[in-house]
Amino acid sequence: MRNSGRTYLEIAQAGGGIWDTVTQTRKLSLDELAEKTTQNANRHLAQGVTTIEVKSGYGLSVEEELKMLRAIKKANNSTSADLISTCLAAHMKPRDFTGSNSEYLAEISEELFPLIQKEKLCNRIDAFVEKSAFSPDEIKSYFQKAKDLGFDITVHADQFTTGGSEIAIQFEAKSADHLEVSADLEIMQLAKSNVVAVALPGASLGLGCAFTPARKILDQGGALAIASDWNPGSAPMGDLIAQASILATFQKLSMAEVFAGITFRAAAALGLEDRGRLKVGFLADFCLFATSDLQEILYHQGSMKPVQVWKKGKRF
Repeated sequence: MRNSGRTYLEIAQAGGGIWDTVTQTRKLSLDELAEKTTQNANRHLAQGVTTIEVKSGYGLSVEEELKMLRAIKKANNSTSADLISTCLAAHMKPRDFTGSNSEYLAEISEELFPLIQKEKLCNRIDAFVEKSAFSPDEIKSYFQKAKDLGFDITVHADQFTTGGSEIAIQFEAKSADHLEVSADLEIMQLAKSNVVAVALPGASLGLGCAFTPARKILDQGGALAIASDWNPGSAPMGDLIAQASILATFQKLSMAEVFAGITFRAAAALGLEDRGRLKVGFLADFCLFATSDLQEILYHQGSMKPVQVWKKGKRF
């Protein structure tokens, strides 16, 4: 449908997009999900991505979200990469839930959150704040419940319409992800906050949409991270270096700004202070490339791959 010119929202309304992935994900067992997650993690690790945020969000019920989060935890024990689990049960209201958006969010927060804590499945709660998912007003009580329980907050914000970044600031989120339609007001407010702005160029490429206004965010003094948003619906590439280099071209980013975005600022978006820098006391997570000029890594737009990847001081 996308190759025929249909938009993200049109595809979602026709039963595709997120819901199609939910349907396929629910068919898999916990062990099957864990195995696929491990395989995918090792693929990204080989490309130099040593810490990977992995979100749920394709179960969309208490039972199915638990299955996904348990699978992530199991996969984390089977790969050398560090998998940082995030609960995205508020991705959209599932089509098989007969109640309202607010009733769905209440069920998730009241039933799922305590189980996540009991099993130590994750400490991050995400939500898609968008017209096609949940409004800013609907999500406030959900995030308040999460904060009351001690969870960190992150937000799918300002992808198609604004409103999400304001929620991210209000709830002191670790990050606001997407931000493709953030205007001057949203950018200024984000820059004044401690929220890390996360650009997801893979989604822009996958959907044919504008890129996150990364240049403006940096010029206003904001903290910019860059991530792949690898998912089957909107960002199927999954090549962080390629996407970051393309973002740099369109948004006029320096090499230093890009490397900061995929290292220590990306770590900050996950609330991690022990990685992302080559510094005494930090994890020895790093990659080696066959070049004498590090500018070549971005210059080749993803075709140059690392020849060595080291995780916690051990070669992968």
